Amino acid sequence: MSERAGKQTIVSMAELETFLANEFPQAFGPGRPHTVVALGPRTATVRLDAGEDHLRPGGTVSGPSMMGLADVAVYVALLGQIGLVPLAVTTNLSINFLRKPAPGPLFADARLIKLGKRLAVGDVGLRGEGDGDLVAHCVATYSVPDRR
Repeated sequence: MSERAGKQTIVSMAELETFLANEFPQAFGPGRPHTVVALGPRTATVRLDAGEDHLRPGGTVSGPSMMGLADVAVYVALLGQIGLVPLAVTTNLSINFLRKPAPGPLFADARLIKLGKRLAVGDVGLRGEGDGDLVAHCVATYSVPDRR
């Protein structure tokens, strides 16, 4: 697995949704706050329906909730390219909070900017529903496990 063109995903949306609901039932599945909206070559969009549990004082979505959303969006984009590998893990995550997001749906648009043999790097823009302005920008690095 070297630097790849990534012209298509190797996992279907149905396979991915089943995997996430089984492996991460606290976040995905019926009645849970996260939903995979789109999966494409080296890309993914994940939605967080930010409710009371995701808010901080002042009625805005909390930083940890946004960081988690960005992290899972990169994970989803990565799984779409390498397959359902549960042990791919975050090794670094850096986020810039740009403005306060309102409560409600928040979207993370992730794209893999490097997909190597051992590491993958993703870039994520977080935005509110119907809003083109970013509320946060994130870069995350994942360790890709050996798939022998």
